[in-house]
Amino acid sequence: MTENQARRAADVARAYYDTGDVDGFYAHAWGGEDIHVGLYEHEREAVGAASGRTVDHLAAKAADVLGPGSTVLDLGSGYGGAARRLAGRFGCRVVALNISEVQNRRHRELNAERGLDHLIEVVTGSFNEIPSPGARFDVVWSQEALCHSGDRALTLREAARVLRPGGRLLFTDIMAAEDAPAAELRPLEERLTVADLATPAFYHGLLPGLGLTDVEFDDLSEHMLTHYLRLEEEVGRDGPGLAGAVSDGYRARLRENLPLWSAACRKGHLRWGTFAARRA
Repeated sequence: MTENQARRAADVARAYYDTGDVDGFYAHAWGGEDIHVGLYEHEREAVGAASGRTVDHLAAKAADVLGPGSTVLDLGSGYGGAARRLAGRFGCRVVALNISEVQNRRHRELNAERGLDHLIEVVTGSFNEIPSPGARFDVVWSQEALCHSGDRALTLREAARVLRPGGRLLFTDIMAAEDAPAAELRPLEERLTVADLATPAFYHGLLPGLGLTDVEFDDLSEHMLTHYLRLEEEVGRDGPGLAGAVSDGYRARLRENLPLWSAACRKGHLRWGTFAARRA
C-alpha cells in the first residue's frame, strides 16, 4: 500500500461520512451517538443501549489505567459517543481524532451540551498521520474505524507509536471470516466504500510485530446478526426522523443492502469482537 493509496482511502472515508444521507442514517437509525455494533442482552434491545454496552465492555479491559490522570486517543471517533462515555465515567481526557468535519461539528455540540467539552478535544484529521508526539497516550481506542483505513498496518503502527509503555490498544472492527467468499463480501464492502475487510488472523499476526503484547481477541460475532436485524427494523419502520434525514433513494438502497449483512452473519462470513493489547 503506497502513501497515495492510503490518502485516497482517507478521502473516500471523509466523503462517505460527510454525505448527508449517510450522516442522516447514522444519526437516526443508529442513534447518533455511536457508530459500532452493540452487545445485546435481548433481540429487542435499543441499538443505542447495546452500543453503549460495547463501550463499557471494551473499557473494562483497561480499567486499571483509565482515570482522571489518563489520556485516551479515540481514532475515528465519529459522533463521540465513546469519548463522552469514557470522559464522563472515568474523568479521563480524550483526544478524538476523526476525518469527518460533519461528524466533528455534532460531536463538539454534544460535548458542550453534556458539559464535557473541557475533557474532550475534537481534532479533524487522519489516523494514518496522528498529530502527536510518541508515547503520549495511556489508551488508544478505535471502534469500527480501521475497516476504512487504506493501510491498517500503518494506522496501527501510528497507534503503537503514540502509546506510552504499558499503555493499552483497544479496538473493535468489522472483519471477514478467514474463508468468506470474496463475491459475497463485495456488496458489503461497497456500501462502506472500503476496498476489503481485514480478518482476525491479520490483526493477530500484525500486532506483536508493533511492540504490542498480551494480544487478546474476544469473538463476539453472534451480536452482529442481532445488530443488523435491528437496523433493518429501524429502516423498515421509516419513522419521521429517518424519513426527513435521508433521501428516498438512499432508504431504498439500505432496504436492499442491510439484509445482505444479516445473511452474511447467518452464513458465518463476518467476524466482530474486541481486540486488546499492551504496549511493551
